Amino acid sequence: MEDGAARLRLIRTPGVGPVTYRQLLARFGSAGAAIEALPTLARRGGGRPPAVPDERAALREIAAVDALGARHVFLDAPDYPPLLAAIDTAPPAVIVRGDLALANSAPCVALVGARNASAAACRFARGLAHDLAEAGVVVVSGLARGIDTAAHAGALPRTIGVIASGIDIAFPPENAALQEQVACVGLIVAEQPPGTQPLARHFPSRNRIIAGLASGTVVVEAAPRSGSLITARLATEAGREVMAVPGSPLDPRAQGCNLLIREGATLIQNAADVLEQIRPIDPRGVRAPATPFGMAPARDASDRDRGAVVGLLGPVPVTIDELVRQSGLAPAVVLTVLLELEMAGRLERHAGGRVSL
Repeated sequence: MEDGAARLRLIRTPGVGPVTYRQLLARFGSAGAAIEALPTLARRGGGRPPAVPDERAALREIAAVDALGARHVFLDAPDYPPLLAAIDTAPPAVIVRGDLALANSAPCVALVGARNASAAACRFARGLAHDLAEAGVVVVSGLARGIDTAAHAGALPRTIGVIASGIDIAFPPENAALQEQVACVGLIVAEQPPGTQPLARHFPSRNRIIAGLASGTVVVEAAPRSGSLITARLATEAGREVMAVPGSPLDPRAQGCNLLIREGATLIQNAADVLEQIRPIDPRGVRAPATPFGMAPARDASDRDRGAVVGLLGPVPVTIDELVRQSGLAPAVVLTVLLELEMAGRLERHAGGRVSL
């Protein structure tokens, strides 16, 4: 309980994201030691230390989650989903309610698409999800309107719902009964603490979990700029299969899927096409980091090192590899300086391992 509370305090600290969390634990060995070091790191980075939640707040969250029949699963726990743990931005902790074995013992496929989907697309998604579940696949989706709803309904009980709110919040409200059903016979996964409303900024984070849990992502119907295409992009970045169902060029809701196919996604017509793409992927073969939390930052950096790294940074995002190359410093030293800047509130992280002031 004490270790879990310390981890939650660190996770809920402003400015501590998934990458930073890994680096802090790799360097300091425990969440408690990392919390004690935050003021020093922030001071070296030239800013004020972040406000760390107190232990009582963390214990209240643990008690609230327990009262809901759910639990926290931390990144280095043995039952943390291995495919999710393999992505660089894996959540330091997820809150789960239901059968976690669904995310660990069977191949998972994400099935996503438009909220305002056509009746034909919803029917196809429901049938595809049913056929995949019958073949032993677990269907992952986001419990949204349209395609997500059809996917969960077709796959029950072999389905995982990933939500952008707290584990106790149903969104949209009309899916409250479906969410409860998935929690009872399948699995619900949330990253946000209980009571959190589904804000717009939470949905891209939710989408990365959907893509991370699955061996492949199938997009059934999607507009060119939609959350479903974000999920497909995240799946590509994670090295997972991306598949799409073609649609009429006259239907704007099919343009996103047709674009994905044009760019190299696998065309899907039935469950057999999906199974052909995911069967070679074995979750037991997921790469394991050299340490539980990746590369540990160096123990310290000099003022000259800090000046060199800060001098290379600006408002335009740049890759960490480029910072290492141009500074001539060891990667661990660059990571240390970036960690200090982030704790000082002076650094912003972007997709693709890029950073900016």
